[in-house]
Amino acid sequence: MRSEVTGARAPVRRPSAWQTGCVSQRTQPSQAAPTLLLAEDDRAIRNALERALTLEGYRVVAVADGAEALAEARRERPDVLVLDVMMPGVDGLQVCRTLRAEGDPTPILMLTALVETADRIAGLDAGADDYVVKPFDVEEVFARLRALLRRTGATPGAGVGDVPKPASDALEAVGLRMDPQARRAWRGERELELTRTEFELLELLVRNAGVVLDHATIYDRIWGYDFGPGSKNLAVYVGYLRRKLDEPDAPQLIQTVRGVGYVLREG
Repeated sequence: MRSEVTGARAPVRRPSAWQTGCVSQRTQPSQAAPTLLLAEDDRAIRNALERALTLEGYRVVAVADGAEALAEARRERPDVLVLDVMMPGVDGLQVCRTLRAEGDPTPILMLTALVETADRIAGLDAGADDYVVKPFDVEEVFARLRALLRRTGATPGAGVGDVPKPASDALEAVGLRMDPQARRAWRGERELELTRTEFELLELLVRNAGVVLDHATIYDRIWGYDFGPGSKNLAVYVGYLRRKLDEPDAPQLIQTVRGVGYVLREG
């Protein structure tokens, strides 16, 4: 059963386990529950998401505006942030830009009612790692958060002794160099400024240089979830990554294979 949250002061639809409290024992918060900072000015959405995320295994700190979000992020140091884009005063994009300017690498998931590609790119440019468009299915929010937290080793219900896998050695392909452990990347001598998701996507392509990766495989490896043929999420990230990689009079490194996916190669 699908549960949807809208972006227009509407209640959550179709009550399900996360709304009623009838959840299995595995979803109850554990001692090592990751901390999630939620900033959403719509009270109905904020309350519904806070309850859903708590039942899913997160320790949720919920605030109503961007100024509170900045204060809590600096005080609490959460494992992940969920920010509404359109909040009064300090909006989600300003929160994101400020935290990134301060060197805060915490994964950020944006909630937005804006569906144009330019709006999505603005969020990525601000330093967000992923976004969900309103109205959304809460299961999609859960899936995207799991994918973000897998990269940091903090997932709901993880044991205290769970440790993320060590990074592999440096990678090189088609003039690109990557250091997964330091999370740094270069094209030639130029260092690339990449968000967390951009780095993960580029690393996947570099590790499979010359191999055509289909959309479903990339979605599964990067987000842990295939959002279907109608999703523009991957195309937005590839486009933005190309803008950071490509150089004048140099070949485009990430090439589109129409109807299939993408491949990293020269020429």
